[in-house]
Amino acid sequence: MAKLKIKKGDLVQVISGAKQSRGGDRGKQGKVLQVFPETNRVLVEGVNRVTKHKKPMQTASGATAGGIEIVEAPLHISKVQLVDPTDGKPTRVGYRLEEVERDGRKKTVRVRISRRTGKDI
Repeated sequence: MAKLKIKKGDLVQVISGAKQSRGGDRGKQGKVLQVFPETNRVLVEGVNRVTKHKKPMQTASGATAGGIEIVEAPLHISKVQLVDPTDGKPTRVGYRLEEVERDGRKKTVRVRISRRTGKDI
């Protein structure tokens, strides 16, 4: 399982698939709601919406109504790219090592940077 460069809460843009003029999601931006590292997929708000048919059910807490729901489905992580906060365009993610001093000890931390501008994300 590889380390993913996209995390929950990131703003991403869909970079592949059908154009929006043809009913697709390419070019749409949204916030990452959930990351599934075992399948290399991400759930993006407002992107890859699918129709689900729900059966009416009886549970211990009461009855739930059935019907048609529109929910987001997970996308493969290779189909999205992180949006650079400075210019709002998609960018690749890089890392920079920084020396940070905490409690009198020096520690090396990895900071995510934008390959487009070189600024911190």
